[in-house]
Amino acid sequence: MSAPASPAASRPEPRAAVLGRFLRGSLGSGVAVGARTAGALVLNKLLAVYGGPGGLTLLAHFQNLMALFTTLPNEGVHVGVVKYLAPLRPGSGRYRAWLGAGLLLNIGALVLAAGAVLLAPGPLVAVFGLGLGWIALFLVGLTLLTGHALIVSVLLAAGRLRAYVGLTVLLSLLGPAAVGVALRTGASVSTALLTYLLAQGATLGPAAVLAQRAGLLPGLGRRISRVALRGLGRFLLMALSVLLFSKAVDFSLRRVLIWHFGLAPTDLWQAVAKLSDNYTMVFSALMSSVYYPRLAALSSQPAARRQLVRTVLAVLAPGLGLGLGLLWLLRGWLLPLLFDARFAGATFLLAPQLLSDWLKFLTWVLLFLLTAQARVGHYVAVQAASAAVLALLLALLLPYYGLVGAPLAQAARYGLLLGWCLWYFRREVW
Repeated sequence: MSAPASPAASRPEPRAAVLGRFLRGSLGSGVAVGARTAGALVLNKLLAVYGGPGGLTLLAHFQNLMALFTTLPNEGVHVGVVKYLAPLRPGSGRYRAWLGAGLLLNIGALVLAAGAVLLAPGPLVAVFGLGLGWIALFLVGLTLLTGHALIVSVLLAAGRLRAYVGLTVLLSLLGPAAVGVALRTGASVSTALLTYLLAQGATLGPAAVLAQRAGLLPGLGRRISRVALRGLGRFLLMALSVLLFSKAVDFSLRRVLIWHFGLAPTDLWQAVAKLSDNYTMVFSALMSSVYYPRLAALSSQPAARRQLVRTVLAVLAPGLGLGLGLLWLLRGWLLPLLFDARFAGATFLLAPQLLSDWLKFLTWVLLFLLTAQARVGHYVAVQAASAAVLALLLALLLPYYGLVGAPLAQAARYGLLLGWCLWYFRREVW
């Protein structure tokens, strides 16, 4: 019979210690985020300069195709793997059970992806104008990249942030480098994009070596735990809700704006939305690699978890406000620099977009609690209700406010959602 935990062992860390841990992790993860951002900018430039007419459009379509098949593993299985592996000792029976279940579900997702591409190539890959050989290599690259993402989630669960940073930098360098070489040697855009995926997938090897040396990839055994499959399956349901109520809603919003206002005015909104996507990627990567693994590890320590949530909110609320405020002050210079001189006309959309993002980021800090606690029903319900509220707000605001009604609707949506989160998680916040 084990001895009871001492009061000191269960006492939460002081706020300064929690803050220091969070900031150190954020600085380390910031290197990885910077590499991803730089890689994305270089990739866009390469396709714009060497890809010819439609090069950027093909890039966007290819990245959307990749996202279509990686949402369920990355937003579902791997999030669950981090949660359940974080408090476990590598090599234990439970650790092997959860890791084996994650591997099996990833294989299932890849089989579904292969079936979709082979059975319906027209709407998915016909735009690239290539045949079965291209499709086969695409599926190979998708398999390698999914394996890389699974091992990265194992490293994050174990707190191996340096390994995560190194692998992210490597992945961010290899993709654009492969595209540059392919385009400079006369390859078509479709071939260059396939090279981009395969180069990223090649990082599976270094990732596996790092995890193996750290003792994080023990033998899995022959039996698969049904409990682990059910546990990770709940995260798949949450990922499916993201697919239906987030990605599909964003796509539908763009279609509505084009129908209401036409392509040229919608371009102005798209520029502001693209700017938002860029810093949202930074925020999401930092929170997924630093905040969420720590939150998952504290799932059985409510006092320490509350301290973490309160500290992160206390830092982010003013910090994000200052950062987003600076973007607004630079609006007249920033949009033309990142896009084109004509996008200076989009500055009137920036203030409500920045307000929306400030509210969204604070909301995400709290919604991570639902993910860490695997509250599937609550998570799906929140996603569905949020999408329904946005649709209602768009119907009310677009006719009266025109194009600016879109970011206003988003700001109102996240304002309501943040208010609900502050009430629902009041014990964690106050």
